[in-house]
Amino acid sequence: MAREMQKSSMFIEQNPSDYENGGIHKDLLDDDGRVKRTGTWLTASAHIITAVIGSGVLSLAWAIAQLGWVAGPAVLMAFSFITYFTSTLLADCYRAPDPVHGKRNYTYMEVVRAYLGGRKVQLCGLAQYANLLGITIGYTITASISMVAVKRSNCFHKHGHQVKCETSNYPFMIIFAAIQLVLSQIPNFHELSWLSIVAAVMSFAYSSIGLGLSIAKVAGGNHVRTTLTGVTVGVDVSGSEKVWRTFQAIGDIAFAYAYSTVLIEIQATFGNDAPGNFLTGFGFYEPFWLIDFANVCIAVHLIGAYQVFAQPLFGFVESWCARHWPESKFINREYGVDVPCFGVYYVNMFRLVWRSTYVIVTAVVAMIFPFFNDFLGLIGAGSFWPLTVYFPIEMHIAQAKIPKYSFRWIWLKILSWVCLVVSLIAAAGSVQGLIQSLKTYKPFQTMD
Repeated sequence: MAREMQKSSMFIEQNPSDYENGGIHKDLLDDDGRVKRTGTWLTASAHIITAVIGSGVLSLAWAIAQLGWVAGPAVLMAFSFITYFTSTLLADCYRAPDPVHGKRNYTYMEVVRAYLGGRKVQLCGLAQYANLLGITIGYTITASISMVAVKRSNCFHKHGHQVKCETSNYPFMIIFAAIQLVLSQIPNFHELSWLSIVAAVMSFAYSSIGLGLSIAKVAGGNHVRTTLTGVTVGVDVSGSEKVWRTFQAIGDIAFAYAYSTVLIEIQATFGNDAPGNFLTGFGFYEPFWLIDFANVCIAVHLIGAYQVFAQPLFGFVESWCARHWPESKFINREYGVDVPCFGVYYVNMFRLVWRSTYVIVTAVVAMIFPFFNDFLGLIGAGSFWPLTVYFPIEMHIAQAKIPKYSFRWIWLKILSWVCLVVSLIAAAGSVQGLIQSLKTYKPFQTMD
């Protein structure tokens, strides 16, 4: 029995041959020989909501303020349409070569290997897992900002809105990392559904609070200066700052829709002075208890979202190591530990060391680069084109056998190249923002 638990609980991916002589009953296996999938529409939806309604939503107010009421909504709609369209293409590639009856692919890399092959598989892996690393670092930053915001909100309520109430993000990053050290020992996506459901509820809660507070602020006659073209050159910013901020805002919006990196794995308005994070910046001061609750919801949501994006990376490294060192007891052996009120939990030493090291490294990097908007923009720009646009389009072309230079082939290629240009200018804006933030950064200044 222990052997069976060892084989079924360690990895997100297992080779069908692992179960041929493992003593597992056929009823527990799926039609492809793997452990039967237990996910439902509810759990899959929770994973996707947790991934989509992430920290990117919090920076949209700032992004719209930079672009204005014409370009802002237009860019928002454009990215939403592009992401929806390419995500449907990617989802159709879950099976190969036939989208209905073909062989299942369990990771993004497997899909690319099935349809494109060659070096594109390695390029996909590099882009996907570097993106997942960046997202977990970004979530560590955002969660600490929300935790600090609770403390600052209470300070503003007690001492007045003009008090600086500065505090360090570092202790809260350490708290967040400590929680992730425990949760990272959840073996795989199959056992993560409860956390995603909680995170999804939290995401709806803080998004609704933010929307409600925004409506209340406008309805109360507390109007702020807004423009059709965003922040005004010569009044709010200089000409060069306007350009760089526009580029960065595009990257932020791109990140707000980023969930294609885990889609396959899941499938196994404010004024010109809007803050970078509209619930921590401080876009609102009262009611302070509601602001506190919203920020607690953000922190809880990001605890779950961190795991949604980290699990594919955990699974990839662990599966790779298991294939290369199948006889290693450190990598493959699990030890049963009797946990009161829980039952037997199987500890794998490699999983414990590797995942703990990963959480610590992401926390340290987050402490070095605690710049919310700039970091979000860079992540969005770096991942949007290859993972959300390029690979889904190329695989659709290969799957549908679209003739080269046909009308459909041409417009798909044009879409891909336009998105590449958008990603490049967004990345440039974010890099410039990071440089400026590094020049003015103070360790005990709260970053928003």
